[in-house]
Amino acid sequence: MRLRHAAWALLCALFLAGCATPQRTPAAPGVQAWAGRLALTVEGQASQSFSAGFELKGAPETGELTLFNPLGGTLAALSWSPGTATLRQSNGSTRQFPSLEALAQEATGAPLPIAALFDWLAGRPTPVAGWQADVTQVAEGRLRAQRSEPPPAADLRVVFER
Repeated sequence: MRLRHAAWALLCALFLAGCATPQRTPAAPGVQAWAGRLALTVEGQASQSFSAGFELKGAPETGELTLFNPLGGTLAALSWSPGTATLRQSNGSTRQFPSLEALAQEATGAPLPIAALFDWLAGRPTPVAGWQADVTQVAEGRLRAQRSEPPPAADLRVVFER
């Protein structure tokens, strides 16, 4: 009977922790910042799907993106500035890349228009070859962008707040 109560308590704790949101670090005055949840599906030979909480700060030139698991722990932290991008993973490993685009390509298997993402989150439908961004629900905190060409196809969904 005790084991059943312990299992029930653990299940309840995990459920409540899954509803928790990570503690946000305030952005410096004048710095753009968004937080929420994102989901990315990349089709292809090895289709993959990924979802996480996120906190995005900065601009296309210099910024930070932190990804969180459902329990609020940090999965990875990306930071970039002109000529370099760094990926710090939860296992303690750090990798350097020549650009944010190269880092995104390595991490997801598909090129992601990170620079345009800032415009899309601000409600500006900046065109990107092969991508179609729907910014009609940005005022409600929702964004969807789909990539059709060149393969692999990708679908990005973001629910956010400023």
